[in-house]
Amino acid sequence: MGQIEAGQFETEQTELKIEGRNAVLEAVRSGTQLDRLFLLEGCADGPIQSILREAKKKNITVQFVDKMRLNSLSETGKHQGAIAIAAAYSYASVEDMLHAAEEKGEPPFLILLDGVEDPHNLGAVIRTANLAGAHGVIIPKRRAVGLTASVIKASAGAISYTPVARVPNLTAEMKKLKERGLWFVCADMSGTLMYELDLKGPIGLVIGGEGKGVSELVRKNCDFAASIPMRGNLNSLNASVAAGVLAYEIVRQRMM
Repeated sequence: MGQIEAGQFETEQTELKIEGRNAVLEAVRSGTQLDRLFLLEGCADGPIQSILREAKKKNITVQFVDKMRLNSLSETGKHQGAIAIAAAYSYASVEDMLHAAEEKGEPPFLILLDGVEDPHNLGAVIRTANLAGAHGVIIPKRRAVGLTASVIKASAGAISYTPVARVPNLTAEMKKLKERGLWFVCADMSGTLMYELDLKGPIGLVIGGEGKGVSELVRKNCDFAASIPMRGNLNSLNASVAAGVLAYEIVRQRMM
């Protein structure tokens, strides 16, 4: 995925705290424009040294501060001795994602989240999207979590490479994408077994929110519903886990 730089993506921009060693390291490596970079003074372990080396390559000034200062800066309470302040963190446009797929010579593969409110789920989905080769993640503006510090940390640095678009209306965006040749499959326990579906070609994978699943209106705009085989006592998976299982079935089929 292309690296995220100030001004590269249009739409909304906001200052953002990037917390956690992996997230900070990947933000530095990717070229994300940083206003400030804070590291725990006296800490010289491997991950911190890696951040220092990358920061030196990018000419990023590092401030060493005590734990109390880092705690006061932290929004997650889990900074791991590293916090970066991004100058302007931007949402992408869906057009950016389609262009990225075209440049790679690949059919578009997008992940759409319908009402995911848990920041850890969103962060985990962004990480999965990056590793599965998806060209981006689309979230709605209402009744869903946005790009918070907790999301960035949970993505383990993937947010520095995988674009996230925030759209006013998910179903309206799906209709636009259908006109561009995409078709949509949603996760639904009552759907067709995922192994029986052809998941190749330009595709949008739709994952519903925690507990509620995909909304009725969004589901009506999907071409297929895919179920994940389950053998245990529970009848549903965490949203990010379901996204991972189905995303890698798409990857498997694309490799055939």
